[in-house]
Amino acid sequence: MERIRAAILTVSDRAARGERADRSGPELVVWLSERSANVVTTKILADDAEVISAQLTEWADLGACDLILTTGGTGVSPRDRTPEATHSVLDFVIPGLAEAMRAESFKQTPHAVLSRAMAGVRKQALIINLPGSPEAAIGNLAAIWPAVAHAVDKIRGDMSDCAKMP
Repeated sequence: MERIRAAILTVSDRAARGERADRSGPELVVWLSERSANVVTTKILADDAEVISAQLTEWADLGACDLILTTGGTGVSPRDRTPEATHSVLDFVIPGLAEAMRAESFKQTPHAVLSRAMAGVRKQALIINLPGSPEAAIGNLAAIWPAVAHAVDKIRGDMSDCAKMP
């Protein structure tokens, strides 16, 4: 399997303004690196759906990454619009990934049911919305990681049998 090339987009008004340090993005970089993924770029943006959509589109359409992770903006606050921004650029949704993340988070907090995170594919890139807290972002990604690696292989064109369990 070829190394996964990843991009990380932190969505936070306060981090974008420099009022708060981004903890989730750097922790995701470390976590992915420990799993032999190559993080090719990171960025911090404010909670603005149009700007988020434009960034996701740019990264996916360039073909430089197989996996785009967003962190933040998935809740029910008035400025949380990451899922809408993501949905607007996807070719198709993969609901099972978000369902599995919510199920994993629900083991920690009943508030997990408020997550509106989604996942899907644009061109050759798998895009996944993660929560904004570092612990929740890592926990959610860890819960789905075996499926993520498999999905990336399939999106790249792997034609091998899917029925065989790892």
